[in-house]
Amino acid sequence: MRRLAGTWFAKLLFVLLILSFAVWGIEDMLRNIGRDTAVARIGSDSIEVEEAQEAARRELQRIQRQLQGRMEMDARIRRAVAEQALEGLVLDRVLRQEQGRMRIVVPDDVVRDYIFQIPGFAGLDGRFSRETFNNFLRSNDMTEARFLDLLRTDLGRQQLSGAVRAGAAAPDALARRMLAWTMERRTATLVELPFADAPEPEAPSEAQLARYHENNARQFSTPEYRDVALATLNAARLMAEVEVSERDLEDGYAANRARYETPEKREVFQALMQDEAAAQAIATQWAADADFAVIEAAARAAGGLATPLGLSTRAELPLPALAEAAFALPPGGISAPVRTPFGWHVLRVGTIELGAQRSLDEVRAELRAEIQAERAADLAFERVNRVEDALAGGASLAEAARRYSLGYVEARLDATGRAPDGTEVDLGLAPAVRPAALRAIFTAERGAAPRLQEGEWGFLAVDVREVTPPALRPLETVREQVVAGFLTAARRRWQEERAAALLAATRAGQTLAAAAEAAQITAEELGPFGREAGGGNPMPRDLLAPVFELRGNAATMIERPLSFAVVQLLGVTPADLSAETEALTTLRGETAQAMAEDFEAQYQAALRARANVRINPRLVEQMAGN
Repeated sequence: MRRLAGTWFAKLLFVLLILSFAVWGIEDMLRNIGRDTAVARIGSDSIEVEEAQEAARRELQRIQRQLQGRMEMDARIRRAVAEQALEGLVLDRVLRQEQGRMRIVVPDDVVRDYIFQIPGFAGLDGRFSRETFNNFLRSNDMTEARFLDLLRTDLGRQQLSGAVRAGAAAPDALARRMLAWTMERRTATLVELPFADAPEPEAPSEAQLARYHENNARQFSTPEYRDVALATLNAARLMAEVEVSERDLEDGYAANRARYETPEKREVFQALMQDEAAAQAIATQWAADADFAVIEAAARAAGGLATPLGLSTRAELPLPALAEAAFALPPGGISAPVRTPFGWHVLRVGTIELGAQRSLDEVRAELRAEIQAERAADLAFERVNRVEDALAGGASLAEAARRYSLGYVEARLDATGRAPDGTEVDLGLAPAVRPAALRAIFTAERGAAPRLQEGEWGFLAVDVREVTPPALRPLETVREQVVAGFLTAARRRWQEERAAALLAATRAGQTLAAAAEAAQITAEELGPFGREAGGGNPMPRDLLAPVFELRGNAATMIERPLSFAVVQLLGVTPADLSAETEALTTLRGETAQAMAEDFEAQYQAALRARANVRINPRLVEQMAGN
């Protein structure tokens, strides 16, 4: 070995081993050599996958908060959200490049002055509070430099958009035409023919029933049925397997003691003065006269201000010095002047709500359930990995469910979750998550290998074994429904013929009222009414748009859910714009705002088209997590 180690062959072998280990250590780096890792390029700028994924994640979280988890985020939705988030990043880069091209600079003093004017950063004295600003940065997980950079960019963008939007103005002629259109009122004759008022049709023959049955196959067909096997796993199912000891309860209670304490609250009023003498004078006056309105006026006259701080806990008071002073006073007590960076404070305590604390015995059941749920969630994730390994190893869904104590159901059901006999199939899931689970079942592919998918139901694996497409039920099994449908269609057809006859009469020169009277049908004159439904408008909502499309004394026929309606225009009352000066001013402003937004959107689209944007579709899929 020693002789061989000194040969050139052994040295070459060692070099190869060292190189192989080096390549193995930097495999990811070598794999990406020559590959584009940017999900989008905008000229010389790039957007990396990590940045785009973070933007997509924030957008998904925002949508889920708005929808409160009522929508399942499948692959198509995730891709659409990812594309939307990426487009926002692209537009940001495009506008930054345009700011650079136009040499738009936002000086430091402009940024500082803007921050000082933000109301959310003001302290008790109405001026900028560094402590409030720092709290904002901490709560948003943002550094001061990052916030200032974002603000500087936004102010520069406002310069761009402001210049574009400044030219938007609604001409007086346009505003007048729009207001005249909006305020126009009309009068019309309405005849309504409900299907239920039609006479009872003759009983259908067997041939008529058979033809109606075939022509309306969808109405009399069975739904699509799926033969499926379902395996479910969630924390609620595993909670019974989790044991919680007395020591666990004691530790949990100690770690969450603050949750079981109701802190003392005090109603605090304060006067803030700029010098000690004025504060002492306010304290003396306040001790003699407890009327807060009098103290408020006196503080204002002395150059200070008096404000109620409301019912607050010790932690909710803005400064520790104020908290110490307020919580040392008895009800109705007045403090000596307290000095803070904002000036001299005089405090008065009103009502006091004493604190309380729930003991371990009082919260034992609640705490036990929380610990069980937390540990069951961890146990569920561990078990999911085992189930996935078992399925990948060839185990059937039934075997995996039996081995790992999953919920397991075999059923034949339709998209509403009902069996062929009409009974509801028990999926072993809570009612709130049942619709989402049914959507997952009816979007799964037949024959695809079952895999546990996470959702609002916990984890669900679907094995679609058979799909039975809809089929027309035999006439004898649905005869009652076919007869009822035939008779309903006959009533509808009878009223349709009457409505068509009225419409033909108006086109022949008769008024709708005269034609209805001749046919012994009730007609009513409505109006004048406007375009907007509700508010006492006598014309039904779904008839307003057709009526306002009529010209002269024209008539039209509209099918409604339960009737046919025939409407004839009688007259048009133009708007009196001389009496609508305020409405005209408001409309002109709203139109100018809409035009400004349109100008800005077109400007941004033009900048994007000029920016040579290149997007990597493969990385968009990766960004969406598909």
